[in-house]
Amino acid sequence: MPKSRIILKRPLLSEKSTAVQDKLNQVAFEVDVDANKLQIQQAVEKRFNVKVTKVRTLNFMGKMKRMGRFEGRRRAWKKAIVTLAQGQKIEFFENA
Repeated sequence: MPKSRIILKRPLLSEKSTAVQDKLNQVAFEVDVDANKLQIQQAVEKRFNVKVTKVRTLNFMGKMKRMGRFEGRRRAWKKAIVTLAQGQKIEFFENA
């Protein structure tokens, strides 16, 4: 099993994820492509010391992109939306 710091790559901080965090108590993370829901739940609970009630995952396949006559591929990645228990909160910016 991968370690928690490898499973959670970074939090996804956008307007939509911030609104969902305030309204539905959910946090979005970019996670390892091979991680499953149970591993993601354990990693979040261990790293942030919170109780997770639900994990939803989305797989994004890398798109083909062209730059002139050269073709390349964007990387594939996985997004996890984690629902926290009532009263639990993760603060990424403490003084903001």
